[in-house]
Amino acid sequence: MADNKIQGEGDYVSGKKYQDMQHDFAENGPVEEKAREAEAALDGPEGEDLEKARRETGEGRTA
Repeated sequence: MADNKIQGEGDYVSGKKYQDMQHDFAENGPVEEKAREAEAALDGPEGEDLEKARRETGEGRTA
């Protein structure tokens, strides 16, 4: 590759961009608003589907 960027599972450029965006959101984004929206979604009609998806993806598992 001419620009020396590793792609595929070792895509460092995209990984760094994603991490930077996550840090920016945590520091400057509407975190409280999004937390309230997530809570409302869990308590609303889609809550059961969201919980099912969480279980199926293994979120919340402990090592």
